[in-house]
Amino acid sequence: MYKVKIYGAGSIGNHLAHAARHLGWKVDICDVDNNALSRTKNDIYPSRYGSWDNDIGLYLNDEVSSSGYDLIFIGTPPDSHISLALSAITEKPKLILIEKPICEPSLKDSQMLIEHANKNNVKILVGYDHVVAKSTEKFCELIKNKNMGDIETLDVEFREHWGGIFNAHPWLAGPSDSYLGFWQRGGGATGEHSHAINLWQHMSSVLGAGRIDKVSAMLNYVENNNLYYDKLASLNVRTENGLVGRIVQDVVTSPPRKWARAQGSGGYAEWCCGNQPNQDTINWGNNSDGENSYTIEKTRPDDFIREMEHIGDIVEEAICKSPISIEKGLDTMLVVAAAHLSNKEERTVTIDYSKGYSIDALLVH
Repeated sequence: MYKVKIYGAGSIGNHLAHAARHLGWKVDICDVDNNALSRTKNDIYPSRYGSWDNDIGLYLNDEVSSSGYDLIFIGTPPDSHISLALSAITEKPKLILIEKPICEPSLKDSQMLIEHANKNNVKILVGYDHVVAKSTEKFCELIKNKNMGDIETLDVEFREHWGGIFNAHPWLAGPSDSYLGFWQRGGGATGEHSHAINLWQHMSSVLGAGRIDKVSAMLNYVENNNLYYDKLASLNVRTENGLVGRIVQDVVTSPPRKWARAQGSGGYAEWCCGNQPNQDTINWGNNSDGENSYTIEKTRPDDFIREMEHIGDIVEEAICKSPISIEKGLDTMLVVAAAHLSNKEERTVTIDYSKGYSIDALLVH
C-alpha cells in the first residue's frame, strides 16, 4: 500500500484522492486554505462519491509531514507546480504526478526541474489522463497496424465551454477568480485544454512520425482589466518526419467536442471522447472491412482510476516507459509556448529540442 500526499483540495485533488483510495492507498490532502479542506470533506468528495472517507487525512500545507510519502501528487494552479515539485523531490518519493499543464508558457525553471528529478532518481509524470485511456489505446492500435494504409494527416480537437469547469468549482465566480482567465499563468484554451496538443503528440509518436517541430497558430484572445486569456487556439503543425496536421482547442464550444481523426491512404479512424454520457467511441473504416464502431463505457472517476493504475505500474516497473512522462508533458508546453509566439509574430515557429526545455528552444521564421 502506497502512502500519498496530494497538494490541492480542489476538483482535481478530490479526483486523485478518490482514485488512490479506490486502489487502497493511504491518502493525505493538503492545501493553503482551511476553507478548501472543509469543502473537500463536507461537499466535493461526498457529493461526488457518496460519502466522505474518514481514512483521508486533511492538513494545511505548513502542517503536513515533509517525509514518508511514496507518491506526491500536485493538483494546484500551474504557476505553482514547479516550485512544489522541486520541493517534493527533496522528500525522495518514488514518483511525483503533476497535473496538466505542467507549468506556465514561459517554461521558467522547467529544465531545472527535469535535471533535479533525474539527479535524484525521482520519476515525474504529468496528468494527461486521456493518453492512458482505453479508448486512446484502441485508437492507437488501429492507426499503428496499417489496416488503413499510411497515415497522411492527423487532427485533434478539444472544444469545450469551460462552464463545466466552474460547475465543478462553484466557489469560483468565473475565470478571473483563478489562473484559468490568464494565459500567462497556464490558463486559457491552450493551457486548460492542452490535452489536444498532448494527444496529437502521443498519436504522432505511436506512428513513428516524431515530435512537433513546426507550429503556425492563430489565437483569439479576450483581454480586459480583469482577464487575459485565449478562448480559441488553432494550430497547424508538422513533425520532424513530415507528418502534417491540425489541433484546435477552445473554451466556448457547447456541447463539447473531444475528437481525433487519422486519415490514411486506405481508411480512417476517429476517436470520440464523451460523445454520449459515460462512453467513448472509436469509429474506423477501410477499403476492405467497411465501417466499424467500438464503444467503451466509463465514468469520469474511471479516468483517474485508470491513471492511478498506470502510476502503480510505473512505480512497480511493470512498464518502463510512460506516455505521460515529464518529457512528454514538457514537449506539450513547448508547443503551447510556440503557439502564443506564432500568433504574436504572425509567423511559423520552429522548436529546437537540442536547446532543452526553455523559451530559447523557440525560433521564429
